[in-house]
Amino acid sequence: MVITVSPSAQELTDLLPGPRRQRRLLGISGAPGASKSTLAAFLCELLGERGAHVPMDGFHLADVQLVRLGLEDRKGVPGSFDAGGYAALLARLRGDDDEVVYAPGFDRTLEQPLAGALAVPRSARVVVTEGNYLLLDDPAWERVRAQLDEVWHVHVDEELRRERLLARHVEFGKTPEDARRWLETVDVPDAALVEAASDRADRVLDLTGWVPGGQ
Repeated sequence: MVITVSPSAQELTDLLPGPRRQRRLLGISGAPGASKSTLAAFLCELLGERGAHVPMDGFHLADVQLVRLGLEDRKGVPGSFDAGGYAALLARLRGDDDEVVYAPGFDRTLEQPLAGALAVPRSARVVVTEGNYLLLDDPAWERVRAQLDEVWHVHVDEELRRERLLARHVEFGKTPEDARRWLETVDVPDAALVEAASDRADRVLDLTGWVPGGQ
């Protein structure tokens, strides 16, 4: 069943876990440009001090490793992430044994991960994490999925998604020509891979009509 999210997004409140002692981990999957990060940030606003956002992007391999692996021109594909490290962090968050857990973030200006950039306090009873590959049928990513209580898969109109991606690539330094080339050679195959796994999600949300901040 696909849930169409309205501009006000009022229906999202009913989907979130209610107050409880046990920490819950909620994953948001979707193709590049499908508004995963925007949705995760919005959910954390709804949750207030009960919520924390830990994106998968913090587990990008640094450029020096991508060069070593021959992936510098395919940054963002499954093999360009430390999936094992990501699963280990989620397991630590699930264990709920620490007053605070420091997680890596990702600097869009530098296009590099930053160790210890995010702090998840014990008061955060719902951790929202988002990334392309949470539902991938692959042993490394299945270890990630095993740590999550639920995964919501999101999608938007394809033309809108492509427009957002092109604008994002240009905003962060690519020429329009390079942005279009990256879209076709990296983003399009990634999107196909991600969408092929969408039937493994607990919920599917259509965010095409959603206007962030319109609540």
